[in-house]
Amino acid sequence: MPEGGGDRNSIPLYNFPSARVLYHFLPTMPVRVSALRSLGAYMNVFAIESFMDELAAAAGEDPVAFRLKHLDDSRAREVVSKAADGFGWSQSEAEQGRGRGFAFARYKNLAAYCAVACEIEIERQTGRARLVRAVAAVDAGQVVNPNGIANQIEGAIMQSMSWTLHESVTFDATRITSRDWASYPILRFSAVPDAIEVHIIDRAGAPFLGCGEAGQGPTAAALANAVAHATGKRLRDLPLSRERIKAAIGA
Repeated sequence: MPEGGGDRNSIPLYNFPSARVLYHFLPTMPVRVSALRSLGAYMNVFAIESFMDELAAAAGEDPVAFRLKHLDDSRAREVVSKAADGFGWSQSEAEQGRGRGFAFARYKNLAAYCAVACEIEIERQTGRARLVRAVAAVDAGQVVNPNGIANQIEGAIMQSMSWTLHESVTFDATRITSRDWASYPILRFSAVPDAIEVHIIDRAGAPFLGCGEAGQGPTAAALANAVAHATGKRLRDLPLSRERIKAAIGA
């Protein structure tokens, strides 16, 4: 599945001894659907990278070190290390009420490499999660327009943050019921993070790699891993809304 639709990025890039990926296609849906940006990569990377953190915890290992341990691709390893170093992963400790998370993917397993480290803040009374800062690293091959690459990754982080923490279409058996901006939750300017950094690895002479949708999946998983780190509770359903977080922590 080199490109894929709903199955995009469903095959982990890690060097596991064996893997089995099962894909169910549902041709009949109760309501008409369309493509979310990045197609299945958003959800599949969210699932894979959330589970990588669970595996790291089970092994008693640091999440970044655990990923590096299972990556053979040298470019993937460099992207992971670059994001971790830029974030200060090895030196940082989350403050009370905050958590940090990390995630990585190569978009479609053939386009740009992207890793995201983030810090979030949890308001226990309401369950609200706020992205405080994010640091990303991207390898898109030879760089022609560095500002364009940085803008794509910054935009991906913002868009994915909105999807992951807020957005959710509501529907009944026959139709979509969230039909306007009053009934559809979306990111507000008050929730914009304090800082977003993008570190670009330039591969002079290497093939150009598309990076337009490389950041959405890693951002979602990094946020989920940060929520788990801050609360001690693993949420597996999106969005990571304040109601779900509050219910999970029993606040």
